[in-house]
Amino acid sequence: MEILKFILLCLLVICAVSVSVTKNLLSSVIIFMSYSGIMALVWMLLLSPDLAITEAAVGAGISSILFFVTLKKLGLLSGGSNDGKNKR
Repeated sequence: MEILKFILLCLLVICAVSVSVTKNLLSSVIIFMSYSGIMALVWMLLLSPDLAITEAAVGAGISSILFFVTLKKLGLLSGGSNDGKNKR
């Protein structure tokens, strides 16, 4: 069990650094979703199911949807209002 906790901790650190370093915003949102999913697993291992459910719902669910909607409104996703004409 300790090995699993160590692996999850390493994955959390990798996700946190990757989100900060990644230039592509869509990749950053996907990595952030992964971070929230791993964090939900950590909460389950710490025997805190209420926090795990909240992390999964809010962190990986609602926040990611809001990020995707924001990227679409900014035209940074394909099919946005700019249709990729004005790439940043």
